[in-house]
Amino acid sequence: MQGVERADRKLLDAAALVGHLVPEGSMFWFLATHRGELFADQEFADLFPSGRGRPSLPAPVAASILTLQSLYDLSDAETAEAARCDLRWKVAVGMALDDGGFHPSTLTYWRQRLARSARPHRINQAVKKVVEETGILAGRRRRAVDSTILADAVATQDTVTQLIAAIRRVAREVPGAAAQIAAVCSGHDYTKPGKPQVDWEDPAAKDALVSALVNDANALVEALGDAELDERAQGAVALLALVAGQDVEPAEGSDGTDGRWRIARKVAEDRVISTVDPDARPTRKSSESRRDGYRAHVAAEPETGIITDEELTRAAGSENSDPAVGERFLAAEAPQVTPDPQHAADSDARTLEWYGDSAYGSGDLREAIATAGQVAVIKPKPLQAAAAGGFTVDDFTVDQAAGTVTCPNAVIRPISRTGVATFGALCRTCPLRSRCTTSKTGRKIVLGAHDALLRQARRDWAQDPELQARYRRHRPNVERVISQLASRGGRRLRLRYLGTANNNAWLKRRTAALNLRNLIGRGLTHRDGTWALVT
Repeated sequence: MQGVERADRKLLDAAALVGHLVPEGSMFWFLATHRGELFADQEFADLFPSGRGRPSLPAPVAASILTLQSLYDLSDAETAEAARCDLRWKVAVGMALDDGGFHPSTLTYWRQRLARSARPHRINQAVKKVVEETGILAGRRRRAVDSTILADAVATQDTVTQLIAAIRRVAREVPGAAAQIAAVCSGHDYTKPGKPQVDWEDPAAKDALVSALVNDANALVEALGDAELDERAQGAVALLALVAGQDVEPAEGSDGTDGRWRIARKVAEDRVISTVDPDARPTRKSSESRRDGYRAHVAAEPETGIITDEELTRAAGSENSDPAVGERFLAAEAPQVTPDPQHAADSDARTLEWYGDSAYGSGDLREAIATAGQVAVIKPKPLQAAAAGGFTVDDFTVDQAAGTVTCPNAVIRPISRTGVATFGALCRTCPLRSRCTTSKTGRKIVLGAHDALLRQARRDWAQDPELQARYRRHRPNVERVISQLASRGGRRLRLRYLGTANNNAWLKRRTAALNLRNLIGRGLTHRDGTWALVT
């Protein structure tokens, strides 16, 4: 059943005895004073519908602890120890000095209850309500977007480890699978821990092991193909099938039907890197920096640093790219554009400027911003010349009305129905060829769906100093938000949970804690039943 805080204080109440030691204006002081108004009991009542059993931690206490845990990046065990031993924590959550605290599993219990509820991110929503009531964002028409990679909570597994782990997972998750494995899998004893004992320096021995493991995996998937499985078991079999195919290819001289395999000489797109956390993905922040984990995206008001939206996604996949998430941020905040002249002033007051680096410079996002009646202050993606120091696509004149493209040598070619202009043999005698292309078949211009929009954006950027000045003034501020989000005490954060949903819930709690700390620093208080800033 739901626990509630008692109105009367205990004999050794920490706030009464040592509350004066907690600095006024700190997160601990604020929660000690206002946790009941911020995280009201009735907002969490649906988590305990039965009304029976042992009382839980009171909702204001549990929500405050989860907020502090996210802010200070503590494990469950470290959080329980802090609540038991740290006077600031005891004051913040209303404990007595001699209170023994709670078991670390209590935090897992609360996170699971929240995750299964209709409002899993209610802690974040409570802080967003505070942001709205204070009016700190009123009249502020800028949003800056950015993202960062956060390392996952597991170690990256090699192909052999993944294959063995996936087969063992099927044995655990699928009823009767252990007997099937014993019957159809002969490449390795999957009941023994550790890797197989082979000569890892011998390529032939390694390929033979890979072949045996892949054949075992394929045989097991086939054996379970007609079985009626629940969702968890289906997931285990599907993961095995994925792992068995993503990193291997037929051995040299094989067509894939004789059971001979080897590690593929390429990296699979959207590759699973661990069977422990199948949602974790590899990515590259740059051509030299390869990292594994998840991508945390944020939108923030650049002058105040208030985070207005956040989302944690897999690190790979077009639906998880910066522009794709930027479109979702836009859709969540952009007002409906109305053609009614009587409401034109209101519409202008709600028009937002969206700031982003070149990663957000896609045509799709620019079009979405324009369609929503918003303004894009986004650095265009740099153009690559086909020949070093030569011409880019902007040196070619596109006439959409005539359906033609004119090259720097004044040669005109038609645009095909697929959006391609081919110069081909005309390039052979062109005096500008060395500056235009290195292809033996001549230059080809491919026009995307948003070519005109992107060309205009590049022209605006080059010709409008004010646009660049606005970008330089407001966009870098989001870097500070990203730094606060992704680090603690100079240490880069590493995610503590498995799966996109669990880590996204963590991100929601962390941004809520960062916003709350920001507001407290601006004099957040609760008076006359509403939240306000006194400074």
